[in-house]
Amino acid sequence: MTDRLMLLDTASLYFRAFYGVPDKVKAPDGMSVNAVRGLLDIVAKLVSTYKPTHVVACWDDDWRPQWRVDLIPSYKAHRVVEVIAAGPDVEEVPDPLEQQIPLIRETLTALGIPIIGAAEHEADDVIGTLATRSALPVDIVTGDRDLFQLIDDARDVRVVYTARGMSNLDVLTDASVVAKYGILPSQYADFATMRGDASDGLPGVKGIGEKTAATLLQTHGDLDAIRAAAAAGDGMSASASARFADAAAYLDVAPTVVRVATDLDIDVPSAPLLPLEPAQADAARALAEAWNLGTSMDRAISAIDGR
Repeated sequence: MTDRLMLLDTASLYFRAFYGVPDKVKAPDGMSVNAVRGLLDIVAKLVSTYKPTHVVACWDDDWRPQWRVDLIPSYKAHRVVEVIAAGPDVEEVPDPLEQQIPLIRETLTALGIPIIGAAEHEADDVIGTLATRSALPVDIVTGDRDLFQLIDDARDVRVVYTARGMSNLDVLTDASVVAKYGILPSQYADFATMRGDASDGLPGVKGIGEKTAATLLQTHGDLDAIRAAAAAGDGMSASASARFADAAAYLDVAPTVVRVATDLDIDVPSAPLLPLEPAQADAARALAEAWNLGTSMDRAISAIDGR
């Protein structure tokens, strides 16, 4: 078996599980466990399909870091609610999901899957750092297009894209990004900066959509060169140049927000994902019984044992 590191965009997966698994089965105390059960089944599917030797659950220690908000105040602003008049911003997580998050962490730990986060950073930044530092080939499991910027055939870094559901997983490489967008993964952050993303509160450059952004990158290579050409009127219409001039303040800071961090103070775990020892398996199954997780834990254990 070729060693391979799988990085889980954990929140992306447990949100998918929460909304995709019917909330019919409850824990003995009445708590919903659909996200936990669903995530265990996702882990089982991923491990049995892609046979990773190392797995890391990457965590949002801060899903909306202040340093990103300071640069672009609208960043993820629509996902924020005020819990009290002068209280802190919190992501609008449905209560039945929020209650399950500690149990999600406990089940991952029971399976021997390390959970790694970083203060003041998102899971994307953890993924970016681990993928960049890994000496192993990497599969990044996510439904977030922002992580396309990490795809790198030369280093065998792929994205297992979940947007079409766990039954229709797409494995994306350099060629996939070129075919879909007409740009290289290394250009994706600049592409996303210009296009903008309403789901992340990024306005983009007015009048610059995906096709225009891709054409500009094909012609000029990167955002800095595009801005220089716009300022000089080099091969751009007056209206296009004006759009970039109008967006100057946004473009000065947006690349820092859009690009995932690759230099966090975290290490790539060296310990492989191993079959559970009998005592570990017993403890994991006892956890599943206590929380009424059904056979989902068994499937995850079997997948890990059967690689």
